[in-house]
Amino acid sequence: MADIPSWWFYLLLVVTIAVSLALCIFLNDEVQMPWWGLIFAAAMAFIFTLPISIITATTNQTPGLNIITEYVMGVILPGRPIANVCFKTYGYMSMAQAVSFLNDFKLGHYMKIPPRSMFLVQFIGTVLAGTINIAVAWWLLTTIKNICQDELLPPDSPWTCPGDRVFFDASVIWGLVGPKRIFGSLGNYPSMNWFFLGGALGPVVVWVFHKAFPKQSWIPLINLPVLLGATTVVQRYNYILSAAMDAGVAFMAVLLYFSLGIEEKGLTWWGTGGEHCKLATCPTAKGIVVHGCPVN
Repeated sequence: MADIPSWWFYLLLVVTIAVSLALCIFLNDEVQMPWWGLIFAAAMAFIFTLPISIITATTNQTPGLNIITEYVMGVILPGRPIANVCFKTYGYMSMAQAVSFLNDFKLGHYMKIPPRSMFLVQFIGTVLAGTINIAVAWWLLTTIKNICQDELLPPDSPWTCPGDRVFFDASVIWGLVGPKRIFGSLGNYPSMNWFFLGGALGPVVVWVFHKAFPKQSWIPLINLPVLLGATTVVQRYNYILSAAMDAGVAFMAVLLYFSLGIEEKGLTWWGTGGEHCKLATCPTAKGIVVHGCPVN
């Protein structure tokens, strides 16, 4: 089986970057991202593709760059939500697509599918899918009134915009508001930035322990991406857990009514007598003066 010529990848890279640069330069009012932002996003995707591919191959978990790309662009260009979304798309999705591309090539290698056929199928499929998705989304947004505003749609309307709301919320939080007002000097959580240092030093600590105690065979088995990402297992049971909580509250309400309410007896414990926090309605932003509230 003939291998894929390297110039196929180089040509695809040059064409896509050239088109994206044209968008950033000639449609800057719409894109809001400068040309160097595109180069920076492509560099981040290039740097992180190899380590994340190794993590994916060894752990079957793919860490995302969505938060780090939103954070970085929010610090560099605050107040530009569209630029933040574009930077995330070029930085995060380029890396995710590259990892998925490699994953498919690995599957094709095991299935004895020619590499050139795998490349062409994925390339043509991506072009067709991207074009059709944009065309359908554009048609829906221009023909169905208030498609992304649930409160203005009829009660029996089947239309929703979950993906649109996710990107919109992210653009507001990281682009319009900006991480400086949340995790920076203007926010309440600047200490959260120390976790970046902890994440960077964690593998070094494991490596040092492995060198210090080479006979301990369990130390090389420590995989921090797996340990830190283990909480994502809960996603599998989110709907079941949510339904169980809702049903449990309803069941306990009926049980407490028939067991205690009829006898006019109630339960008194902490948290049932009101808010118990006089400052709950006070603003958290710095410099805002409200009667009865401390000024940050």
